[in-house]
Amino acid sequence: MEKIWKQLYNAAKKALNPGVLSGMIEAGGVAAAVESASGKIYVGVCVDTACSLGVCAERNALFNMITNGETEIRRVIAISSDGTMPPCGACREFMAQMMPEKYRDIEIMIDYDNNRVVKLGELTPDWWF
Repeated sequence: MEKIWKQLYNAAKKALNPGVLSGMIEAGGVAAAVESASGKIYVGVCVDTACSLGVCAERNALFNMITNGETEIRRVIAISSDGTMPPCGACREFMAQMMPEKYRDIEIMIDYDNNRVVKLGELTPDWWF
């Protein structure tokens, strides 16, 4: 396994902290880490709300990356207490819209224990004809 995946996994694992913020909001049950084109790592956690205005961990990490002036994604990993997971459709679409010419090359760790990495283009081959 490449060293960067271990770094991304550890960054996401450190951010993973499930909790209840109120009777209507839970956060931290999923954490994500994103490597930007510069090599910096950004993290985010999911925020689940009763009114559906929450955000996935991947997009939260991407918002963190954007807030810090970066717009190009290299790698993404999302984890929960059950292990790694692929990004949902909304996160896939967001990444595709951020990098419409290059999104297919973004690497996604979908199974850390078995070192299974796919490219976003494999998960979302025909985005937005």
